[in-house]
Amino acid sequence: MQKSSITLLCILLLLLKSLLLFAQNDSIFVLPDTLLIPPIEVVKDTSWKKKTEFGANLNQGSFSSNWTGGGVNSIALGLFFNSVFEYKKDRNSWRNELQSQYGIVKNRGQASRKNLDRLFFDTKYGRQLTDTWSFVGNLNLLTQFAPGYIYEEGIDGDIIARKVSGFFAPAYITEALGLEYRPVPYFFITFSPGAVRQTIVADKRLYLNTPEQKNYGVPIGRTVRSELALIQIVANFKRDIATNVNLNFRYSLFANYRNLGAIDNRLDAVLTAKVNKYINVNLGAIVIYDEDQSEKIQYAQSLSVGFLYKL
Repeated sequence: MQKSSITLLCILLLLLKSLLLFAQNDSIFVLPDTLLIPPIEVVKDTSWKKKTEFGANLNQGSFSSNWTGGGVNSIALGLFFNSVFEYKKDRNSWRNELQSQYGIVKNRGQASRKNLDRLFFDTKYGRQLTDTWSFVGNLNLLTQFAPGYIYEEGIDGDIIARKVSGFFAPAYITEALGLEYRPVPYFFITFSPGAVRQTIVADKRLYLNTPEQKNYGVPIGRTVRSELALIQIVANFKRDIATNVNLNFRYSLFANYRNLGAIDNRLDAVLTAKVNKYINVNLGAIVIYDEDQSEKIQYAQSLSVGFLYKL
């Protein structure tokens, strides 16, 4: 029994020595092809495209105490966050876009006041019919973040603030089906007969402070008004019109079939000049004609220098 154990031990030592000599000769043991595992190929999904940008705009002005030209020290700060998620595969597409902006201004001797406030979300499904025409279904929301005020001087000289807007006061929700014409990647126009829009004013007492007590077209005592359009038209353009200069505008027309003499129009436009990778100059404008708000054309304009970061 001892002899057998010694013999087995010698055999194991010889095998170990052979393996060591095999390793020292840098020999490579190759597995048969049938035992090799093929490499896993990772395929990147290019159907989704994502873009996110955020930044801040700052404006400041100050004057010395003996400045004869007159003026008020002021500082304004604006923040924005925009994001786009787009899916496109074969003839199907789905685009989701979020735009948000908020700004305040502080003049010397006054409390801070809001000068910019916008929250917009748009989702759109498209089914391509030809190279330039598509069937689309669209839903979007437009409202604001914070209360808005108009300021008046009282009899004793004090400033009186009257609340005329707020979060979901108003808010506009629009659902539409139609055809989209896109002759070039940077421009499209959508025609939607029978679009539906809900105007929401969550604050039932807001009309007490709004000019002419129009309450944004919502009947007094109610919070929602629904409208059916004979036609809705939306046009969108976004392109560099010169080196480092980009123009982006969105125009919408909503024709309520009950009152075709009072068609709602809105234009949002932004001209951006890029100074370097992170700094740009923005010129923005909003023009609105909506008799449910005012019988005159409304407009707003802004000019700012800002910081922009893109993901």
